[in-house]
Order: sequence, then structure tokens, then C-alpha cells
Amino acid sequence: MMKLANYLWGPLTRDGVAAALVTALLDQASKLWLLYAFDLGSRDRVPVLPFLDLVLVWNKGISYGLFAQNSALGQMLLLGFKIVAAVFLWGWLARAENRLMAVSLGLIIGGAIGNAVDRLAHGAVVDFVLLHLTTATFTFNWYVFNLADVAIVAGVAGLMYETLLGARAAKAP
Repeated sequence: MMKLANYLWGPLTRDGVAAALVTALLDQASKLWLLYAFDLGSRDRVPVLPFLDLVLVWNKGISYGLFAQNSALGQMLLLGFKIVAAVFLWGWLARAENRLMAVSLGLIIGGAIGNAVDRLAHGAVVDFVLLHLTTATFTFNWYVFNLADVAIVAGVAGLMYETLLGARAAKAP
């Protein structure tokens, strides 16, 4: 029978925790700077590159604004869901088999923590990066997102790579 400690800490957990902490800190630092030093809320779209603008959006849902919740109960339910997901991911992290898996899980956990802090502090997630494409005939705007979202996507990509193309997958018959 496996001890509880084995479910909480494994040989690569430190790598995942480091990735989670760096992710959450960078995410929160970028949001705090944009909100309070740069004062993004008082500005319209701020062009950065021909395909990238900064714009403040308060996301009351989950990814891409899905399941938007305006009530306090709805916001707490979304926060609870994130906490349950983070606990599940931590258990997975404790059993990570290689560094890529551990860091990928850490990126996802750190992104979830960064967005959860927003939900607790502001009642919504602070999104600010807008990718877009404008031509003579059309304009396409991608969803507005933040650094936590980038970390989550990168973490999922790392897990997909490890599952589909990693060393373990290559050894399969």
C-alpha cells in the first residue's frame, strides 16, 4: 500500500513546483504591472506589434470566456473547480516519470493558480493579450488571453508531446 507522502511528492515534484511558482509569479507580476503601473484599464487598445495589441478584458468564465459566471456563487464554483483540478494535477505531478512531464504539469498548475488568484482578488480573470490579423478584406481577432493561459497551453502541449512522441511512446510495439 502506497503511503500518502508518495501521492504528494515524487522525485520530480520539485521541478514541477518550481515551474508552477515561476509561472504564477510572472503571471501575477505582468497583471499587476499592466493594471496599476501601466493603467491598461484607462486605455483603449495599445498596439505592440502589427498582430498583437494589449487590451483589458475581465473574464468571468473559464477558457475563452466559456461558462461565464456573474454571481458570487458561480465564481466560487469555478474557483472550486480550479482547486480540484490543481489537486488532481499535483497528484499526477508526484508520479511524473520525466522532467518534461513534471515541468508541463507545473506550467498548468501555475497557470491555474495565477488565474485563481485573479478570481479571488478581482472576481474575474485579467486577460490582456489580443492577437489579430487585419487585411484589406477582413479582420480576425483571436481570444484575449494572459500569461497563465499561455503556460497552460504550453503545459498541455508538453504533455501531448510526451504522450504521443516521447521516449515511452517510441518504445511501444
